[in-house]
Amino acid sequence: MTTAPEKPTGTRGLRDFYENPAVPVASGTPRSLRQARLLAAALGPAGPGGGRVIVDIGCGDGTAAATAAPLLPGHRIVGVDWSQDALARARTRLPYSVRGELTDGGLPLRTGAADAVLFSEVVEHLVDPDAALDEIRRVLRPGGHLMLSTPNLAAWYNRALLAAGIQPVFSEVSLRAIHGRPGREVVGHLRLYTARALREFVTAAGFEVVRLTGAPFHGVPRPLRALDRLACVRPSLASILLLHARRT
Repeated sequence: MTTAPEKPTGTRGLRDFYENPAVPVASGTPRSLRQARLLAAALGPAGPGGGRVIVDIGCGDGTAAATAAPLLPGHRIVGVDWSQDALARARTRLPYSVRGELTDGGLPLRTGAADAVLFSEVVEHLVDPDAALDEIRRVLRPGGHLMLSTPNLAAWYNRALLAAGIQPVFSEVSLRAIHGRPGREVVGHLRLYTARALREFVTAAGFEVVRLTGAPFHGVPRPLRALDRLACVRPSLASILLLHARRT
């Protein structure tokens, strides 16, 4: 079981939690591949004048960006994270990575510098997701692409768990241990979205939703994985929500 340092309090406690090397900072490959394919289709091939700038905000150990890179030849991917431990691992996979955060001064990027932003499994960890999307909108050029992924509160199995009075998967009531639901890893989820809530949230932040689709969750028990993949046909039931939006 992953645990945080004793007596975490406020933002300092969350910082300590994410600097803990035992806390997972990578997500499943199926989600990363689906997201990368969406981005590759949106950007198209790199032109003769050079590729587009893609910023992976909350890049963690760089796994998602490294998975996406072969599908985005000629484009430049820059990883950003505020965890020094995660960045140390990301630098073994990515040619460009910098320290930065979405609050307290913002990202170390000029306004309109990015053609696309990868925001994979990050928004559910944020105290202030509204400020985060404001900052993402700032660094994206007009018409730039946002590729956001996050766990689905209304995933097919969560509906059954709630009906039985069991805490849904992905939700956490403590940074020290899992209580009242299946699973063992504590990963620090603070916010959870349904498909409808995610659409409305992103639209209100000044983006136009292009597509919302689903992806499987690598933590689903093996006997249920075929059903989990099938649920992706209806994003509102999928384990993971994949959203493609454009900056207006």
